[in-house]
Amino acid sequence: MVKYRGKYILEGLDAIPEEMERDLDLAYGVCERLHNRFECEMCGKCCHQANINVRDEEVQRIADHLKISSDEFISEYLYRNNNLWLFKKSGACRFLDENNKCKIWQKRPMICGDFPYLVAKFMSRVYLSIVNEIPIDLAYMEDDWPCTAKIKDSVEALILEARKKKKIIRSL
Repeated sequence: MVKYRGKYILEGLDAIPEEMERDLDLAYGVCERLHNRFECEMCGKCCHQANINVRDEEVQRIADHLKISSDEFISEYLYRNNNLWLFKKSGACRFLDENNKCKIWQKRPMICGDFPYLVAKFMSRVYLSIVNEIPIDLAYMEDDWPCTAKIKDSVEALILEARKKKKIIRSL
C-alpha cells in the first residue's frame, strides 16, 4: 500500500510509477480547481454521509477543541475500522447542529473540508476518466446537492483540458 499526497491510499502498490503519478497529478489538479472555485454552501448534505473518517493526527486537535481528552473523544465519538477512525453515528454527523452548521467547523476533519471535490471516490473517477478517455461516472452523486450541479457543469471541460496536458507531456 502506498499513499498519494499523504491521503489517497493506493492498495496493491509499493510505489507509484512515474507515469501514474503524473496522471494522478492531472486528476488532482482537476479536483483542486473545483475545490478552490466553489465555496461550501453549508447545506449539510455531506454531513449525512457514512464513513466520515478522522485521521490519527486529527484526534487530539478535535478533542482539544471539545475540551475533552483524546481517550474520551475516541470512546464517545469514534470507532476503528481497517486502520481508520470513523465517526459513530446514525443519521447525520453528531457535530451537525439543528441549523445544518458544523459545531467543530474550525477543527473539522480534513475529509470534511475536502468534500466532495478532493475525496478519493471523486478523485478516482476523474483519474479514470482522464487515463481511459471515458466519460466520468457521476451516477453516485445525488442531484439535489448544490455541489453536484457545479461538478456536472464544470468537470468535463476540466477533464478535457487535463487529457490535452497528458498528451503534451507524453509527447515531450
